[in-house]
Amino acid sequence: METYAEKSRDLNKLFGSRVFGDAAMREYLSREVYEGLKHTQNSGQPLDPAMAKAVASGMMNWALSLGATHYTHWFQPLSNISAGKHDAFIEPTGNGEIVLDFSPKALVRGEPDASSFPSGGLRATFEARGYTAWDPTSPAFVKDGTLYIPTAFCAYTGEALDQKTPLLRSMEAVNHAAVRLLRLLGNTTSKCVIPTVGAEQEYFLIDRGLYEQRLDLKICGRTLLGAKPPKGQELDDHYCGRIRLRVAEFMNKLDEELWALGVPSKTKHNEVAPTQHEMAPVYDQANVACDHNQLTMETMRSVAKKLGLACLLHEKPFNGINGSGKHNNYSLATDDGINLLSPSKDPIKNRQFLLLLAAFLQAVDEHADLLRASAASAGNDHRLGGFEAPPAIISIFLGESLTQSLLDAAEGAVLGKAQRELLRTGVSALPELVKDDSDRNRTSPFAFTGNKFEFRMVGSAQSIALTNVVLNTALADVFTQFANRLEQSEDRDSEIGSIIADTVSRHGRIIFNGNNYAEAWVEEAKRRGLPILETAVEAFDRLILPENIALFERYGVFTPAECQSRHEILLENYGKIISIEAATMIEMVRQQVYPAVVQYAGQVAHAVNELKQAGMHSQSAETMLKSLTALTDQIDSELTALREAYARSQSIEDVHAHATFMRGTIRVCMGSLRTSCDAAEKIMSRESWPIPTYTDLLLRV
Repeated sequence: METYAEKSRDLNKLFGSRVFGDAAMREYLSREVYEGLKHTQNSGQPLDPAMAKAVASGMMNWALSLGATHYTHWFQPLSNISAGKHDAFIEPTGNGEIVLDFSPKALVRGEPDASSFPSGGLRATFEARGYTAWDPTSPAFVKDGTLYIPTAFCAYTGEALDQKTPLLRSMEAVNHAAVRLLRLLGNTTSKCVIPTVGAEQEYFLIDRGLYEQRLDLKICGRTLLGAKPPKGQELDDHYCGRIRLRVAEFMNKLDEELWALGVPSKTKHNEVAPTQHEMAPVYDQANVACDHNQLTMETMRSVAKKLGLACLLHEKPFNGINGSGKHNNYSLATDDGINLLSPSKDPIKNRQFLLLLAAFLQAVDEHADLLRASAASAGNDHRLGGFEAPPAIISIFLGESLTQSLLDAAEGAVLGKAQRELLRTGVSALPELVKDDSDRNRTSPFAFTGNKFEFRMVGSAQSIALTNVVLNTALADVFTQFANRLEQSEDRDSEIGSIIADTVSRHGRIIFNGNNYAEAWVEEAKRRGLPILETAVEAFDRLILPENIALFERYGVFTPAECQSRHEILLENYGKIISIEAATMIEMVRQQVYPAVVQYAGQVAHAVNELKQAGMHSQSAETMLKSLTALTDQIDSELTALREAYARSQSIEDVHAHATFMRGTIRVCMGSLRTSCDAAEKIMSRESWPIPTYTDLLLRV
């Protein structure tokens, strides 16, 4: 039996074993090339072209040692997935033999078909050329016999066709602005500032056999029909409870796969809803964290399938039960190890912390609409505000202590050393614990949690790229404004206090430390003038407001055309998702549900007639029969209404009009039809219902 020491050594050996990381680079590259590549990774400066050949050769030899036969430029198009074509390392010699080759050009550049991915008008069908460019700051890895090279994807014209390019641009923007501000605050040692992110991932696991029996789950990732089960999450007995054996096996296998790929999977536990779970990684720089999260979602699906399970990443797979989100934990760190969002006991250093805190207030208040848009999707519309996730109103939770510190700094009060209270439980044997400065507020969409901000609004199936693009760009803008004021001031220390005071006065409205679920908060948010964008379509429209386009253009993150393209792609994707859901629901009801309800009504009618022939009378049986026959007519009527509305939707060419129609008409029709079908399910026997029920799906894991 393996000892703990042996297992620990095995884990050290496993982690990053399929990543072209530091150990592999030292082994397969010369010292000069290694140091050149490390400099590029740490500073963001271009790699010396003369070194590219040596890097390509070393990377290929390392990949071959792990059994790789192919390589791919791995990129993230604007469709919430990842992509890449796979090329073999082999090159024919002309005499019937081959050599293994991986040129520097093959490492640095690829040419996928740009017209085959969503472009929002940036590329026409006949304009197919696009480029993938190696991102050396995100390490390559080997998976399923292929060397994966993280890349950015752009059009022949240089416009971004992916999630990563704008993210890298925004990271440069916030780095330059933050370093400039730090210099004015007296920091002369830090050379760069890096956005760091840890993306907690929620998901559901269900039995694969049952999944295969449900067309809606296979096509849409969520149930379009399903009555509430007798037991859901009412007892709160699932959260952090005992992990079922099949789930534990999945989690262990997932950890092993992710660790080998260098993903620092740290935490695993049951979430609130039955069969819902969470995985949380250790933070990393934003572009690497984005790559890791895409890799995590792909790995979750593949590991689940191998173990006879299905992993659901949809934001709301089961109506009436908590949905899944992705908590984007964001901070800023310097290259010399300083977390800029860590409060200090030193009052002078804490003044810098409070200035940065003020910058977040202004950034989030001024660009709340963009943050909301970054978390908008057809799936997330079902989840936000459902007493399981933040409402569709952006606010910041700081806690009373931190809020008071900001107010004190704004009033020019002398800041004392931070003092923390001890938590006393009243049990002598238990240790005294140091309390945090504030409680946690799980209802807040943007909460300070000790040394980072947690943006809880992102949907579980979404890429985290756009959210971090918005945060980086908004902060770059505020840092620039603060730096301008400090440069023009003769007394910088006094100006810091003035900036904090002005920011709290103008943007303090964004602070809300109460219950975001309360109805009173909606009215309070309206009174404060905060944007309330209830649906994704409303949120998407904010991407193309002139002031928002100007913001992105000012920092070189998006061109006006790129903003317009993303607006169009998001609307088009929204409309297509609902269109697919509607078509799937029509097929399920027409071919499975309606015939089953009619057949069951016939069986009840036959039973009622037999009772009458026997001289018996059952009022309850006749009532059931009346309910069933009424439901058959209701289901038929609502199915017809949905089919007619769906037919009308297919002729709407304008993407905005189409998305609006799908949201305002198709989803309403689907909701009515679902209500009738779910009512029939409650009446019918489990054996007669044609598809696995919620009880089946939530219990058989």
